[in-house]
Amino acid sequence: MKILVLSGSPRGKSGNTYRLMDSAVRGAQDAGAETVFIDITKKEINYCTGCSTCYSTGKCIHEDDYEEILALILESDGIILGSPVYINSVTAQLKTLFDRMPDAVHCQMLAGKYGFSISTAGGSNADLVCDYMNETLRFMGVSTTGEVYAVMAEDDNAFNEACNNAYELGKDLVAAISEKRVYPEQDIIHGEMHDRMKNIVLSNKNNWSHEFDYWKKKGWL
Repeated sequence: MKILVLSGSPRGKSGNTYRLMDSAVRGAQDAGAETVFIDITKKEINYCTGCSTCYSTGKCIHEDDYEEILALILESDGIILGSPVYINSVTAQLKTLFDRMPDAVHCQMLAGKYGFSISTAGGSNADLVCDYMNETLRFMGVSTTGEVYAVMAEDDNAFNEACNNAYELGKDLVAAISEKRVYPEQDIIHGEMHDRMKNIVLSNKNNWSHEFDYWKKKGWL
């Protein structure tokens, strides 16, 4: 079992987000999973231009590190996302990665995977940023198993508790993958997204040949 950990914190190992993510990684490893940690702030990920080339060819016009990261995402069984709060949202680096993934959304490429999100904030909205990251995962077909966040304005005990929760969530992610855990409410969301994306791809099948072929090969058409 492989868990991919994607960090969007520019502060790297010196940041509080890393400390929470490290706790989650240890939990997943102790439960028997292999983990791969990627600091996306150290990767070259160019901005999406909205050209739609990936819809027709399956490849992006940019020659950067995105394809490498996408391959790791597709190879993984589980995904852990982490970002501090920057002006009420994820960091620019993580948002840039998300913006490069509309093909993964249209094709529901992450269907069957599991994941969760981690965030830290100086004062507020860490919960909202976790919600946003989890929602983004679900848009691509991932079933989310929870979230953990910490507000640094609170006392040290609160952060230590968050680290413990992150550890347990890492262990639980492995359990969810192993038992192919079902989340009925999320299955409804996945079904709705599947139907919505199917209709979008069918409506554009003459131009979006890659995505149309992907859906046919999956047996979804």
